[in-house]
Amino acid sequence: MNLDFINFSILDILDIILVAVLLYYIYKLLKGTVAINIVIGIALIFLIWKITQALHMEMLSGILGYLLSGGVIALIIVFQQEIRKFLLMIGTTNFNSKRSFLNQIKFLQSEINAEIDTDAILKACTSLARTKTGALIVIERTNNLDFIANTGDKMSALVTPVLLESIFFKNSPLHDGATIIRDNQVVATRVILPVSESTLIPARFGLRHRAAFGVTERTDAVCLIVSEETGEVSYIKDGEFVLFKSIEELSKKLQKDLTT
Repeated sequence: MNLDFINFSILDILDIILVAVLLYYIYKLLKGTVAINIVIGIALIFLIWKITQALHMEMLSGILGYLLSGGVIALIIVFQQEIRKFLLMIGTTNFNSKRSFLNQIKFLQSEINAEIDTDAILKACTSLARTKTGALIVIERTNNLDFIANTGDKMSALVTPVLLESIFFKNSPLHDGATIIRDNQVVATRVILPVSESTLIPARFGLRHRAAFGVTERTDAVCLIVSEETGEVSYIKDGEFVLFKSIEELSKKLQKDLTT
């Protein structure tokens, strides 16, 4: 019996890992969008093509083969926006800067991100929630957010509750858009975030929530939102709501996410 297929080399293992990572990023990119249905349809056509090949159904196999081989250009056109987002997501990590490079090393993340004053951020959110003042705060983790920060006004100021409350004060010229925090510094305000196209987001949520979903779908940043309609504080991570029962519980979740 030939057992050569059992002999895996290091390159085979690396190949499997890279394919798994690629599929994960593709799934993360398409999750919740109509494009996922197109991918499922293509996968079914490919499966049927393989079955027809195995059964020697020459005519149907040939038709499906031509359809798949000639559809590459059509797929590029159909998935133009998704391909752009995928390349953008891959390129968000800045390996040129020392800080961003160190952030890629997991055991150093705790030391780097522990500097963020989560208590000050949550104190500001609680105060804004009491007055139903809308706010959108993006906290950078390992993915560099300069490509988003450049759409707003640059700032370099230490995070304090008073500063955040003044930024999102309704009559403030800085309250529109998002505020980005990096290493306990407010680095940009009035930032325009990419809006999520997910069909899973309930219609009752507005552009502020869709923007938070959008940036957390494309990067590993986390977002805190204060609704100006209800005064509720929401926590968004990986394109999903993170549920919590109290500000104390939210504080623990936020600190854990920023140190792991």
